[in-house]
Amino acid sequence: MPTTRVQLALNVTDLAAATTFYTALFGVPPHKQREGYANFAVEDPPLKLVLIEKPGDGDRLNHLGVEAETSEEVTAALTRFRGAGLEATLAEHDVCCHAAQDKVFVTAPDTPTGWWEYYAVTDDSATNPDGESTSVCAAACEAKAAAAGGTCCS
Repeated sequence: MPTTRVQLALNVTDLAAATTFYTALFGVPPHKQREGYANFAVEDPPLKLVLIEKPGDGDRLNHLGVEAETSEEVTAALTRFRGAGLEATLAEHDVCCHAAQDKVFVTAPDTPTGWWEYYAVTDDSATNPDGESTSVCAAACEAKAAAAGGTCCS
């Protein structure tokens, strides 16, 4: 597997139907499933596909990200982003999307939430039955996204 892969998070109306479709499309079963949530770790093409059940939500794109293998890669990316003059905020030990993650939020134009996330999963089975984010940074991003009419990972 490459060291990074693009993350595409979609809002779906019917999680079961979407899961069935993407299983057939990519030829792999979901990596993780929770109530109202599923994700796929696709090797070819390198993709982390996240499905978030939101019936009636007209916005299909939830958020964008890049998944890295290690927290060190996230730290290196933060340094690179800041060196390039990008607005980037670190969120360590964030619990989001049913996993603990170290991540960076990078302010970005023309995206549903106003940012991309660059992250590494540090605990793929973190205890968090509601899938709620725990970081102050993520909460701030959620508030910014909500004001813009979008959502983070919920």
